[in-house]
Amino acid sequence: MRFLGNIEAKLDAKNRVFVPAVFRKLLDNGIYAQAEEGSQNRLLYLRKDVYQDCIVVYPAPVWEEELSELRARLNKWNPEEQELYRQFMLEAEAVEMDINGRILIPKRLLLKTGIEKALRFLGVDNTMEIWAKEALEQPRLDPELFKSRLQELMTKTPE
Repeated sequence: MRFLGNIEAKLDAKNRVFVPAVFRKLLDNGIYAQAEEGSQNRLLYLRKDVYQDCIVVYPAPVWEEELSELRARLNKWNPEEQELYRQFMLEAEAVEMDINGRILIPKRLLLKTGIEKALRFLGVDNTMEIWAKEALEQPRLDPELFKSRLQELMTKTPE
């Protein structure tokens, strides 16, 4: 499952937003196609990104895989590593996409990311990101820097 797109959307008065139709279709034909017929259990996980002011939207199977990988790398008997895990979980929230394809975005995540009414969904591999609309109006990197780094990466010999 690969999400692709940069789609504008708006929050309603209750902080709900429609997941873009192209992303809903991918979800419905992919991970939720196996769900029991008539089931409305379309669980997604939201978490503030570790590095950027955006919300990462994980389909449930992707979240479970990421969480399992993180947990496997951390020792729960090491207090510092347990704090790291707590911090990661502190900014996570499970939400269910309703029958109309909307999700409710918790106010605390909106505040942490600076997202107000206008926003953008960005497809990033097996997750979606939700950004303040204006944050994606300009390139994320200087175009020349982007070209040189991409060239460096793609011409590097694999290890």
